[in-house]
Amino acid sequence: MIAEIIAAGSEMLTPHRQDTNSLYLTSRLNELGVTVAFKTIVGDNLQHLTNAARIALQRADIVIFSGGLGPTEDDLTREAVAAALNLKLRQDSTILESLRKRFAARGITMTANNSKQADLVFGATVLPNANGSAPGQYLDTTYWQQHGPSLHRIVILLPGPPKELKPMFDEQCRPLLAAALPPFALARRQLRMALIPESQVDARTAPIYKQYPDVETTILAGHAEIQLHFVCVRPTLAEAQARVDELSERIEAELDDAIFSSSGESLEEVVLLHLGMRHLTLAAAESCSGGLLAERLTAVPGSSRYFLGGAVVYSDHLKTIFADVPESMIATHGPVSEPVARALAEGIRQRTGASLGVAITGIAGPTPGTGPDAEKPLGLVYLALADGVQTVVKEVNISGDRDRVRLWASQHALEMIRRHML
Repeated sequence: MIAEIIAAGSEMLTPHRQDTNSLYLTSRLNELGVTVAFKTIVGDNLQHLTNAARIALQRADIVIFSGGLGPTEDDLTREAVAAALNLKLRQDSTILESLRKRFAARGITMTANNSKQADLVFGATVLPNANGSAPGQYLDTTYWQQHGPSLHRIVILLPGPPKELKPMFDEQCRPLLAAALPPFALARRQLRMALIPESQVDARTAPIYKQYPDVETTILAGHAEIQLHFVCVRPTLAEAQARVDELSERIEAELDDAIFSSSGESLEEVVLLHLGMRHLTLAAAESCSGGLLAERLTAVPGSSRYFLGGAVVYSDHLKTIFADVPESMIATHGPVSEPVARALAEGIRQRTGASLGVAITGIAGPTPGTGPDAEKPLGLVYLALADGVQTVVKEVNISGDRDRVRLWASQHALEMIRRHML
């Protein structure tokens, strides 16, 4: 079973509004074993919305509309669905009377245009709206194609405001769908890797996941990590879960310690978990990342048990004050250098009493460095990790703008800490 979600509203085609209802509906449909194959946003144009409805009815078993059920001229979902299904609209007297009472209770005169909210697509079941004026509609119907066989379809019309849509779907649509759909369950797994190219991941894993055509595999790249998502639909959750787990285990065996999470945890969560398991603490001295590493770690609840804190040593002077980096070293090698990174990690560890000290220093741009760093390239970053016995220093060159350099620098630091504890 596949579904398509159509969001109606010209406002969602601007930079100012987003369609968030589809994310909620996707989650709920997945719980019923339904895969959302298409999402469409259509402006307030009757012809465009009717065409989108016809396309959806041809390719999806379940078509859900959100928005466009209000009283104004640009609320056109009812009309478009009726046109796409070649059905008529009828006015429901019970809904109309309920609308009149609703307005009267508030001491407001109901204008004529509000009556369109009582228009139902012929054959639709009314979905009462306890949180608004526009009722929803549910159709279990046959779609007669102009050329081709007839198709059984479920069509649902929901109001746009989330406070109305969510309870209406959960309390009314979900039970109707559960009764109408065959018993299927959907299982998911997610594997996450840091600092490994997407092409390399696919080259190593494609020969494995192609052996599982019943498991949908998606590779996502972004935010300095790669994610592998596996989805399987089977008659029972146990069967579906067994398939995604089997595939995940084979992928994990192939990629080994490149995978930092097999259950969806972030890299910072994994680092803190390892610190806790080994009874270690961490402190950070950050220059070009400007505290981003600390921000990521402290965003995880309970991180104070293992992350002691540190310092943003952006100026050369503070590198000396907070991490005991010799001024002569900075003058000779420049703040962006292997010796300074090493001294920062060792200095912050000693100053804070942490088990591990991590340091980040680099040229984030957009302007070049000064003094001894003047000839060094933008994106040059040195990272160091000190544990009291040895200090490891890593040099990386990160392309992109200032934000990307800072993000990837913090990701390199977290991955460096994680691998040190393996």
